[in-house]
Amino acid sequence: MLQNCLQEQAPIQLPQTTCAIRPQVSLAPLTTLRVGGIAQWYSAPRDPLEMRICLDWAKREGFPITLLGAGSNLLISDQGLPGLVLSSRYLRGSVFDEETGQVTASAGEPLPRLAWAAARRGWEGLEWAAGIPGTVGGAVVMNAGAQGHCTADILVQAQVVDRHRTLNLTPQHLNYRYRTSCLQGDGRLVTQATFQLRPGADPQTVMANTSRNLDYRKSTQPYHLPSCGSVFRNPDPAKAAGWLIENTGLKGYQIGSAQVAHRHANFIINQGGATATDVFQLLHHVQTQVWQKWSLRLEPEVRILGNFPTLLPTF
Repeated sequence: MLQNCLQEQAPIQLPQTTCAIRPQVSLAPLTTLRVGGIAQWYSAPRDPLEMRICLDWAKREGFPITLLGAGSNLLISDQGLPGLVLSSRYLRGSVFDEETGQVTASAGEPLPRLAWAAARRGWEGLEWAAGIPGTVGGAVVMNAGAQGHCTADILVQAQVVDRHRTLNLTPQHLNYRYRTSCLQGDGRLVTQATFQLRPGADPQTVMANTSRNLDYRKSTQPYHLPSCGSVFRNPDPAKAAGWLIENTGLKGYQIGSAQVAHRHANFIINQGGATATDVFQLLHHVQTQVWQKWSLRLEPEVRILGNFPTLLPTF
């Protein structure tokens, strides 16, 4: 396991940065599911320049890089992650342009906070995002969405960095599909994004619509316990993943302390003390049972990172 092969090491302070690169940092508290092992190295840059410096350091060391936003939509192995985990948690802030109706937000800006900031100004277009526990960067990468809306509908451009340069990419560059893009797992990191909204509405009306969307999510999804959000993509417009799982009789099914939620079957919740392996095995069991009943393969929406036990294919 990664934890056993690491030696005691001191944090590294890189020139021109205010953040240290720290060894052996537990990732479980940094994810919404509250599971996962340790990062070999971890850093939380405070601006794109610091992110570039950290990227350059990882490149010199030959380390793989993983970007961590709000930690939602992630399942990280109990064995942890090798290389450098870069958190965007301090890359925050947003600028609203009254002339263009566009807002530019940093990658670590929480999506709900941006949605409420827009609502208070009477800017429409983000009402659906108030209940999504992710960041702007994660929304761009995963094409986050709800209530029939998605990130691709409003994105103007995203600024990304790789090991060599900074690029501004439009939705046409990102190959957007349902809950995914070409940025997923390709090594490029989002630093900020610009969205086209619709100014000029009554702020009270926009805030009321935003509240209504949030209340709906809270009433239909298990916000009271740790989860990673929706586990599977919907395989069929007429049969959502949650419907398929529920009608396979899996609500409440449990492995260890990981359970298929009673409130919404497309959520796996951590009832306290669950391991990433519990969640992974439960995810695989759900896939198997749905395939056997419906001949439909559920594709994970959650990003699965690190090494997990090898399970025999069942479909």
